[in-house]
Amino acid sequence: MIQAALRASIEGRSVRVGPFLVVFNERSDNPFRNYAIPDDGAEPTDAELAALVDAFRARERKPRFELVTPNPPVEAALERFGFTVDDRLVLMAIDENDLTAPDPVPGIELVVADTDETMWDALRIQYVAYAEGAELVQADVDGALRAGADGQVMVLATVDGKPAGAGQSTVPKLGMTEIAGVAVLPEFRRRHVASLIGAELTKRAFAAGLRPYLQCETENEGRLYGKLGYRNSGELVTASLTCS
Repeated sequence: MIQAALRASIEGRSVRVGPFLVVFNERSDNPFRNYAIPDDGAEPTDAELAALVDAFRARERKPRFELVTPNPPVEAALERFGFTVDDRLVLMAIDENDLTAPDPVPGIELVVADTDETMWDALRIQYVAYAEGAELVQADVDGALRAGADGQVMVLATVDGKPAGAGQSTVPKLGMTEIAGVAVLPEFRRRHVASLIGAELTKRAFAAGLRPYLQCETENEGRLYGKLGYRNSGELVTASLTCS
């Protein structure tokens, strides 16, 4: 179900190459913004993978996959073609009754970023945290605000009035939303800012009748979200092919 939701999340901004949906970012070669997701039941041939690699290379992007495992046919095809696993991310989900929100922290406020000013603040934090190569521009802010009209929620955390952290729940697909992009500036870490953002986004997802899920890149993230009530629900594998 999570694989289908991930694929649905890129349908409006992707291109089809054989049995894959592929998202390409024109402004950034960041691998996390350029990747392919296989169709359900896909059994890729070498010819289909070669066409996919050509599409990435034509745009000067590194061929990269994101897929929920186990998926034996796709995993075998990627290995045969020379793709290597970059990372294995834990997928986590939560039932509404299991949510354990942290206590409020004096001086920390959470607001939905739904204005130019608050969205600029939120995106700046994410760009700093995730070392985005592209410069943040008004078009990025406008796009995020439009996504908000479609159901995406961006939460901005401030500490004593200063922008400190941000995170979002993605545009709902198939009754699900991904909690993603949770970031805290270095000077505000270890103050429970990330936990508060994650809990707020989760509460808002449930209030909207959605089931939230997320990806964990580190054990620390797993512990943080585990304390909120999230539990392991699978694995997301990322795999790439080095272009010569």
